Formats: sequence, C-alpha cells, structure tokens
Amino acid sequence: MQWRSIVVGLVFLRLSVNWVLWLAFGLGLDVSSGFNFHLGFNLHKLDLLFREEKGADSITSSWSQRIQGHKYEETASTCAKIGEDSSRRSYMNLFDGNRDEYVRRYSSFPDSLRAKMKDMAKEMFYFGYENYMTYAFPEDELNPIDCEGRGPDVLNPSNININDVLGNYSLTLIDTLDTLLVLGNVTEFQRAVRLVIDTVSFDKDSTVQVFEANIRILGSLISAHILLTDPKHPFGEVGFKDYDNELLHLAHDLAVRLLPAFENTSTGIPYPRVNLKTGVPRDSINETCTAGAGSLLVEFGILSRLIGDSTFEWVARRAVRALWNLRSNETGLLGNVINIQTGQWVGKQSGLGAGMDSFYEYLLKSYILFGENEDYRMFKAAYESIQNHLRRGRESCNEGEGDPPLYVNVNMFSGEIMNTWIDSLQAFFPGLQVLNGDIDDAICLHAFYYAIWKRFGALPERYNWQLKAPDVLFYPLRPELVESTYLLYQATKNPFYLHVGMDILQSLEKNAKVRCGYATLHHVVEKSKEDRMESFFLSETCKYLYLLFDENNPLHQSDNKYIFTTEGHVVPIDKRFREKQWNDLSPCEEGVLAEPEPNNQLPPSNISNCNRIPEERRYALPLKSVYMRQIDHMVGLF
Repeated sequence: MQWRSIVVGLVFLRLSVNWVLWLAFGLGLDVSSGFNFHLGFNLHKLDLLFREEKGADSITSSWSQRIQGHKYEETASTCAKIGEDSSRRSYMNLFDGNRDEYVRRYSSFPDSLRAKMKDMAKEMFYFGYENYMTYAFPEDELNPIDCEGRGPDVLNPSNININDVLGNYSLTLIDTLDTLLVLGNVTEFQRAVRLVIDTVSFDKDSTVQVFEANIRILGSLISAHILLTDPKHPFGEVGFKDYDNELLHLAHDLAVRLLPAFENTSTGIPYPRVNLKTGVPRDSINETCTAGAGSLLVEFGILSRLIGDSTFEWVARRAVRALWNLRSNETGLLGNVINIQTGQWVGKQSGLGAGMDSFYEYLLKSYILFGENEDYRMFKAAYESIQNHLRRGRESCNEGEGDPPLYVNVNMFSGEIMNTWIDSLQAFFPGLQVLNGDIDDAICLHAFYYAIWKRFGALPERYNWQLKAPDVLFYPLRPELVESTYLLYQATKNPFYLHVGMDILQSLEKNAKVRCGYATLHHVVEKSKEDRMESFFLSETCKYLYLLFDENNPLHQSDNKYIFTTEGHVVPIDKRFREKQWNDLSPCEEGVLAEPEPNNQLPPSNISNCNRIPEERRYALPLKSVYMRQIDHMVGLF
C-alpha cells in the first residue's frame, strides 16, 4: 500500500504546483485529459517574465533612430525582441493565441453580427440621404444640426473651403447616385437620375476647384451613365425606356467648362479653379497641388473613350507627364505645390497625404482601366521612390525588430524628414498597396491608422506620431480608412477587418449622429461638432461600410470586375476603355519612362490581387498580436 500512497502524494503535489502557478501567473500544464477544463498559458505574463530576465537593455530600430541618426533605448514593453532563436520563445509560440486578447477579440465574426452591421450601415446612409432630400435638396450639402441646405458662400468668394466644392449643382444628390445602386435601391436610383436630368445645369456663375468638380460630379455622372447602360446589368434592370444618355451629355458639358483651366499655362499643368460660366478667374493664382492637377486622368480618360473625343484625355495626360518630368532627379520624388507657369516647386514636401495622395492612386488605376504601359511604369518608379525615401521602421511588417513601417513627410530633393505629422488622407494608401499586391505592408500601415481611430473614435486631420497627439483636431467623416479596410478584407477575408468596420460604424453612430444626419467632428477629443455633412460621407464612407458587410453584393458576385474612383464611384474594367478611336495622343515626351526591356514584364492590368493571401493566413490575425500591441502602445492606447 506504500507505493499507492507515494503515487497519490506525487499526483497531489503536481496538482498543487499547477494550482499555485495558475493563481499566480495564469500558467499551468495542460491537464485537461483528466479534467473538464483547460489550464492554458498566459502568453503575456510569460513574456513579461522573460523580458525581466533579459533586462531592459535591448536596443531596437525606432523611427526616431532612423530619422535622426541617434540610438535610443527602447523599453521592452514597447518593442519586444521578435524572432529570437530561443528555446523559451519557441516553447511559448506553441501556445501563442490561447489566451491572447487580440485573438479573442478579432478572430471571428458571426454571420448574425455581420447582418446587423450591414443593416446599420444601410440605416446610416438613409438617415443622411433622406434628410438631405427633405431639408437640403436642391442645394449642395446638408447642414445636419440646423436641418437646412448649404450652397456656395456668395458673400465671401475667398471662402475656398466651401466654394471649391459647392457649385450650386445639387452636389450631394449627384455624388450619391451609384451608392443607391450599391444598396440595391433601383427605384430611388431611377428617381434620382430623373431629378438630376430635370433640375441640374452647369451654366452657373460658380467658381469651383477643377479637381473637386471632376471627382465628385463628373465621375459620378459617368459612373451612373455606365451602370444605367451596362449590358451585363450587375444590379439588375436599372435603365428606363426614355433615358437618352442625358447623364453623359451633362458630364460632357461639365468637362468642356473645365477645359479653360488647361489653357494659357506654359507647363500644361491646369489652373486650380474655373468659373463654370466665364472660365479662369482674372485673379486666379498660378499655384496648384500635385494631386489636384494630376488626378484627372481616370474621369477625363473614360469620357474621351465613351464619346470618341481625345481632347479630355490628352489634356489630363499632358498634365500628368508635366508633373512627372519635374520630379527630383536625385530622389524621384515630387513636391506638393507647383507653379503652373514656371514649373518651380513652391511646396517641396513629399508625402502620401493631402496634395499628393490621388496622384499616385490614379497612375495605377489609369493603368488598370486603360492598359497604357506608360501609366504603370510611372507608378512603379514612384512607388520605389516612396519605399526608398518615405518609409521608416523595420523592413518587414510581420517579422523582425524595430518600429512598425510608417511613411513620413520628406523634402523632395534631399529625402530628409520635414515634420513629424501624418494626415488622415494618407489612410488611403493601404488600399492602393492592396491593388498593387503589396498586402503585407498594407496590413501594417492600416493597423497604425486603426490604432489612432481606436484611441479617438475618429481620425484627426493631422496626427503627430512623435508627440502621440493630434496636430489638427477635426474629422470631416472622411472615408479613407474605411476604404482601405474594405479592400484589405476583400484581399484577405480576415474577420479582423469586419471588427474594424464595426468599430468605425459604431464610433460614427455614437460621436457624429445629430438631429438630421451626421456632422463633422470639430474636435476629436472633446467630440464637439461642426454643422456640415460633406457629400463624400454618403458617396464613400457609407458605401464602403455597407460593402464591407455585404458579402453577396452584386459587385462581389458579378463576373465583371470593377474599380472605384478616388471619390468611390464604381466603374467597370471594360474593354471599351482599352480602345481608342484616335492614334497615340502624343509621342513620349522627354522624361517619360521609356519602354521596358523585353525581360522586364509589366503585370497584367486586368488581374485582381485580391486572392494572393494564402488560405492558412485568412483566419489568423493579419498582424501578429505582439506587433498590434506595439502599435497600440505607440499611439498611446496604453
């Protein structure tokens, strides 16, 4: 009987030790074979124990180290050593995720919750849209707090924040047309089209920004016309018998009124503004931003190919080439503001946000739509310069040591950092990286912006990554983070991005909803509001949120492929847009990249990158939890 007592004693001793470890650290061996519960490892506490053993003297590659050229000591809680060849690390990795807070939160998303979020996104759109139609139409925008319409500021022509966008042409209704189809409301789409045809005219004494009129008005009219006449009918029979290409005629009329911006400039880069009735104002400035002048090619190119008139594509492409030829010979970078007469860079900052963003976007999207090799060669060269001079942080997103990748603002000629802020428009870039197939980098940059959103419940217009604080505090309901979230979900099908979308949706509902719509946040910390609901909230933010949760949307089920303009308007990748009814617009000018060598193949322009994530990664976290924790710490979440 003595041996039995010894065995019982040893079992009791083992259980006692496990119980003490579990109470103290959440540790313990798996004894589930004899019990109905599992004593799993607490990875976080083990990690802390190992870090304390190693001490806090580990040095990592931080943004400030790479930017300033100095070495800074990182605390172990900020930047853990990742990928060490350590037996203790290897052992821990066997249990990675069992108790991890990020895995628990993000690794699944029930179908019932998805359906609820889809309905919530739809309700958000209709709350804004119906209030616009009730209280604001035919004016351009809705003031959602006072429940009234808003048009151009005629008493203060210098108020370009308003007058660049509002042209007294029912902006919100036009900008929203294709969103109605995406939500499946064919009846309201047809009614809205008729309203546009019957009430909208561009013969107005309104001075507007060429860029804004192009992406919000021209792009939407073209998109709605194409969807009305699409023989493949992705949204069902949406046309009506008496439609006679009126939207296309309106688009053509508007584009003709924008053409004076391209006249009388020695560089071919357009003036920033035109009066829709009289042309370029006499007091017009000679300075414009790179994005404003270089992001016209998609809409102008489609229009040219629809009507068989090369003029519009020619002027847009000439502007892109002119900007491209003025890039730095040293870095390959462009600045953000240029003089259209002298070709001198007034703003020498090169970044991915305001003034630059859609220039890069439209190089790639123009190639996807039109198949012009020149567009892709420019994009590829620009992307390489961005990676070489703007990117900071560790080399790999999901491996290695150091700070996470971040794209900073630099001097276009020297590549030296100019400031320590990034802006919310830069959140579009992960979506563009998805289209380019660079999904790992997209995952990391997106996670950084999402961490900022989690901290404030919105994206401040500018965020200082060194101070961990906003530099500019307002948030006008921008769509860029939602757009990248949607495209990353399409590429990975990872439920993490459904959680991101839910967080954004719930934050908007909590912080921005007012009596008659959704209002701009004046202060992302205090959550004070401004009485403005910009048209892109319905055109883009609500559209991408809805599509994120609507797996069976016709856009996702159609045999045809579609792409979104920079304003979120849907256009098909159509062979009609690969055909020109004219010869080459102009010979390749000096400075435009030459044809590639035979062994330097261009990628197919009609192939999606959305299936390039391996199946085994689609249901793990897209970014390892230790890196997510690192990013959350770096933006001040804990």
